[in-house]
Amino acid sequence: MPIWWYVAPTIINAFLEQYDLSGKTLIPFATSGGSGIGRTNERLQPSCPKSNLLQGKTLNGRLSESELKKWLNELHIDK
Repeated sequence: MPIWWYVAPTIINAFLEQYDLSGKTLIPFATSGGSGIGRTNERLQPSCPKSNLLQGKTLNGRLSESELKKWLNELHIDK
């Protein structure tokens, strides 16, 4: 999910509230060069209370391939 200025845009909350994502894993991410994840999870959690909301990451092209792979491996997502 996209992050703008440290939080997800309101339309993301509206989307999460319209669908039953119980038991689903959600991973926020920011692609901006200026803002990071900030308080995203805190603001999203009420819109997806039965989801597994993982800590996201800023993916702005400054991450090396090995850093990206390391982060993905650390997520521990059921495959």
